[in-house]
Amino acid sequence: MQHLDLQVIDQSQQWIQTQPVWLCTVLNTFGSSPRPPGTLMAINGAGQFCGSLSGGCIEEDFIARIRDGDFRAESQVVRYGDGGLTPDRTLPCGGVLDILIEYLQPDAQNAARLAQLQQALSGHLALRKVVRPPQRCEALETIDWRSSTVVERDGDRILLTIAAAPRLIVAGLSPVAIYCVEFAVSLGFETIICESREEMLENFRDRLPAQSLLETQFPARYLERHGCHAHTAIVALTHDPRMDDLTMMEAVNTDAFYLGVMGSQRNSENRLARLAKVGGLTEQELARIHAPVGLDIGSKTPAEIALAVMADIVRHKNRALRSGEAAA
Repeated sequence: MQHLDLQVIDQSQQWIQTQPVWLCTVLNTFGSSPRPPGTLMAINGAGQFCGSLSGGCIEEDFIARIRDGDFRAESQVVRYGDGGLTPDRTLPCGGVLDILIEYLQPDAQNAARLAQLQQALSGHLALRKVVRPPQRCEALETIDWRSSTVVERDGDRILLTIAAAPRLIVAGLSPVAIYCVEFAVSLGFETIICESREEMLENFRDRLPAQSLLETQFPARYLERHGCHAHTAIVALTHDPRMDDLTMMEAVNTDAFYLGVMGSQRNSENRLARLAKVGGLTEQELARIHAPVGLDIGSKTPAEIALAVMADIVRHKNRALRSGEAAA
């Protein structure tokens, strides 16, 4: 399944060819607000929309205001909740949302900027977007890779760092893989499972969360064809040497920030030796592979192993983010 923010931009690109688009970004949330900062929604003049600002709390009121002619400045910030606009029903637990609204006319500049946003959310680059309401976006510049969307305020300027959501590619289905997928989806990862074995598809397909994407092809072939962006973790969790080893042989050719394979210490040592001898992996490539995968928390059950795997992935993801922020 395509990440929701990317769906929003793709839909905006279609609409901008013939009609104005209201591109909305959640800037701040206070109290119990169901959508985090950086979340996107796009609306056209007919009231059609893609994405969500609040999980349904304010959308109807928001669309009605657009139909009534509101929000026609090139950019503006509005507040829903205490001290701001009054939605058709209150936000849960008195929550408050600040929303950046950009009114995009169907012109070449806006179409080009939407195309840049599509590239960023697809993982091809990271962008710094600068908006100074009520003016249109004043800058959209490529920056060093960071992490997914970050919102900052600098006086009257709004600074948005825009990049792809973290991605998890799971090579092969297994009880541990199922729990990893469930954890990853709940943590906001775009989650892709590659599985070509019919018996595993039959056993596990119905247990996959709807928010995940199943690719019915051999994992190494998927990586060879599609690659991945730098905000990706790749894990092999099957105990099938053919699948796990070949996945790692292909994964080391990607920019993924985390590579991992499940197995005991002895099996992991044997795997790394095979990858060096048969796969020709260098010491630097082998050093990228976490084998055994995951934090050492004494895990025994599939759920505990998956927790250890995802905890280690999140640790490395956040460490990379902190390093990027320090360098910026």
